[in-house]
Amino acid sequence: MKKGQTFEGIIERVDFPNKGLVYLPEEDRYVTVKNGIPGQKVRFVINKFKKGNAEGRLLEVLEKSPLETREPACSIFPACGGCMYQTMPYEEQMKMKEGQILRIMDEAVNGEYVFEGVKASTKEFGYRNKMEFSFGDEYKDGPLSLGLHKKGSTYDILTASDCRLVHEDMNKILVCVLEYFRGRNVSYYRKMQHTGYLRHLLLRRGDTTGEILVNLVTTTQEEHDLQPLIEELLNLELDGKIVGILHILNDSLSDVVKSDETRILWGKDYFYEKLLGLEFKITPFSFFQPNTRGAEVLYETVRDYIGDIRDMTVFDLFSGTGTISQALAPVAKQVVGVEIVEEAVEAAKENAARNGISNCKFIAGDVFRVLDELQEKPDVIVLDPPRDGIHPKALPKILSYGVDRIVYISCKMTSLARDLEMMQLAGYRVERMAAVDQFCETVHVETVALLTRKAQ
Repeated sequence: MKKGQTFEGIIERVDFPNKGLVYLPEEDRYVTVKNGIPGQKVRFVINKFKKGNAEGRLLEVLEKSPLETREPACSIFPACGGCMYQTMPYEEQMKMKEGQILRIMDEAVNGEYVFEGVKASTKEFGYRNKMEFSFGDEYKDGPLSLGLHKKGSTYDILTASDCRLVHEDMNKILVCVLEYFRGRNVSYYRKMQHTGYLRHLLLRRGDTTGEILVNLVTTTQEEHDLQPLIEELLNLELDGKIVGILHILNDSLSDVVKSDETRILWGKDYFYEKLLGLEFKITPFSFFQPNTRGAEVLYETVRDYIGDIRDMTVFDLFSGTGTISQALAPVAKQVVGVEIVEEAVEAAKENAARNGISNCKFIAGDVFRVLDELQEKPDVIVLDPPRDGIHPKALPKILSYGVDRIVYISCKMTSLARDLEMMQLAGYRVERMAAVDQFCETVHVETVALLTRKAQ
């Protein structure tokens, strides 16, 4: 077997995040092929060897999987990399994710633990309250497109005018913005040359409130009259209501959605969302779980796992806009939230005041440094780190408190598995674990683990 060779085979299973395993009897070995569904017959080309394992790039699906019993829900499937599994019944998606978690966690966890399965999102489609769309073209020098990256491509953008992961309001706004700039022949930002104007369209919509924030992200290389666009957006017939239209200026070389300067073109620079009976003010860049209804299932699981916290101090590390902190505050003595994004911390403080919660304290800063300065000592710790898990320097500090219970929420199960190694060495054991499918149709899933300190 060598690079460039082409093979055909059936995907036996898919490991996290989207690694299909194809057995080749003629070679007596497995090859990892991404972007497939269990049971598909595929043709692929060997494109690399990593630590002795062969990896192949999918060329085409020769035969559908027996699991694919549904028609695609949108027009750009399967070319779009946004969601992989929409042709599989939802129950099969959850079964597959459960298998992925168990294969990783059974190896990572020492001893017995209770796995409580994958909890469904209450909405399978239209669940995302935030979406970052990119400007570009579908093929070199093609017409302007606005949407999501073509699977496996850094540059090609497919227009996502009927994306099923978001509310129809977002699709209507996307089409309006795209047609406006297409009609005026406005350039998009080319990442290699660092030239052009249009970069991203960041949309946020309260699932419970219907409030919408429209954020147009451009460079400062050109100037365009955006007043007619504002009028067109405000005249759209929507289920929800646009409450703010912002122009975010971003001249950074990297392809990330960030702000050098934010201008309010109309309305305000925030919207409200409700979760578990609490109201949250959300700004363009503040973190909030992207599936509001799924987040309620997630936080109810966290409240169940954390148990009785009366008269206890809870540390909520990587606290975002303070949603978990405020969900726990009514049944705790005090909750201390630590978050590195200052904008999110300011929003958390404001949200707590709005919800009449006085026993939450929010601190802006890196968890690694803030823990050195805190006078309070926790009785219980909740961890909800970014996708890559907890920094190896911060984890020993967290564990040194020696609390009886830690609840760890992870959006990347391999990061959780890695962090569990150090946590178990420090005397913790995994008691219970569950997953919440906040990201239906995609490769992602949220995992929650309860760890307790073993008696010394």
